[in-house]
Amino acid sequence: MATQFQRPSSSDRYFAALAVAERRALHSFFDQHIVEDNGLGYFALDEGDYNALPAHLAARVVHTVHGAMSDEF
Repeated sequence: MATQFQRPSSSDRYFAALAVAERRALHSFFDQHIVEDNGLGYFALDEGDYNALPAHLAARVVHTVHGAMSDEF
C-alpha cells in the first residue's frame, strides 16, 4: 500500500516557527528571530544562543519577536 505525505507549505512552516518564537519570547530576555532556510523553510532562533548574530544568519531573519521578560522587579 502506497502512502502519500503532504509536504507542509512554506507558509505553514513560517507560522509554526512564529508560534515557537512567540512562546519562547514570553519566557526570555532575548529576542526570538524567524530565519528563512533553503532546506528547513523557516525556524525560530533564540538570540541568546549567540553573542552577536552571525552575518550569515542575520541576513536571513524575516521576523523578530521581542523577548517579553522584564528584570525590573
